[in-house]
Amino acid sequence: MIVFKELDPVLHSQLRLAVMSVLMREKEAEFTLLKEMTNATAGNLSVQINKLKEAEYIEVTKQFKDNYPQTICRITDKGAAAFQDYVKSIQTYFHTGRKS
Repeated sequence: MIVFKELDPVLHSQLRLAVMSVLMREKEAEFTLLKEMTNATAGNLSVQINKLKEAEYIEVTKQFKDNYPQTICRITDKGAAAFQDYVKSIQTYFHTGRKS
């Protein structure tokens, strides 16, 4: 019997998954970099970052740099663990039907 692992609904969004993928590699990134790398609109990215923050998958720091607002996102240990679990869970879908 095949058992599919449940997928984390927080990470099962294309944009949130993209943000987490960047942060898994970079550990932290400015909002502008995330916007550029994900090709998202500023409004949509803000909403998705807030959802990741509410889930405690990322920490968001707002500060000023050269008199301009700067938002930095950092992945948390909880977020890194959730991402790794998500990857393991989705792999169960890929291995279905294969004979060992």
